Amino acid sequence: MLLQEERQNVVEYCRKLDAGGLTTGTGGNISIFNAKDGLAAISPSSMEYKEMTAEDVVVMDLDAKVIDGDLRPSSEFGMHLICYRKRRDIKAVVHTHSPKATTLAVMGWDLPAVHYMIALSGGATIRCTPYRLFGTMELAEEAIKALEGSFACLLGNHGTLATGPDISYAYSLAEHMEFCADIYLRAKMLGDPNILSSGQIFDVVEKFLSSYSTQRK
Repeated sequence: MLLQEERQNVVEYCRKLDAGGLTTGTGGNISIFNAKDGLAAISPSSMEYKEMTAEDVVVMDLDAKVIDGDLRPSSEFGMHLICYRKRRDIKAVVHTHSPKATTLAVMGWDLPAVHYMIALSGGATIRCTPYRLFGTMELAEEAIKALEGSFACLLGNHGTLATGPDISYAYSLAEHMEFCADIYLRAKMLGDPNILSSGQIFDVVEKFLSSYSTQRK
C-alpha cells in the first residue's frame, strides 16, 4: 500500500483527536507529507474516526491530484497542501476545532505567550486569521500567511491549525494550543494576564530546538 506508514499514522492520530477532545464528530483533519515521494496522506472527508482504516486515507500529490484512495479527501486538503508547497520544514498538519482555542478564534484574538509552552509554535504569538469559508483557497492563503515564522495559527470563527516537522510534534502543538488557550481564557476572567516577552520565549524556543535535535539523533 502506497505510504502505508503515513496512512496508518493518520488513522492513529485522528483517533487521538477524538479521544483527546480536540474535535467533535468528524470535524478536523490530519495529513502527513512524505517529502521523498512528494506525496501527502490526508484523512478522508466526513468519516467517523473510529471506523477509519489506513486504506481510507487518501494519497495526494502537491498539485491536488489523488494518487491513491477511493474516498474524497478532507475538504481542507488545499490548506494542508499549501503548507507543504510553501514550507519545507512542515511535514505534518493537524487541523482541529478544539473548544478553548476555537473560542479565541471566534473572538478574533491572537493567542499571546501566557505560558512558555506556546514556544512550541516557534514564536511568542499564535496569530488569528480573518474568517474565510471552509474548504476554500482563500482560507488556505490566509492560513499560510498567519503561519509565517510559526508552526501554528488560529482560523477565524473556525478552529486551529498546528503543523510541524513530524506528526508527533504537530499533534503535541495542537494539544498545547488548547492548553494555552484555556489558561488565557481563565486568566482573562481574573484580570490582565502576565505575558512573556519575545526574548523570554526565544530562550524557550532555543531550548526546545536543542532538545528536539538531540531526540532526533
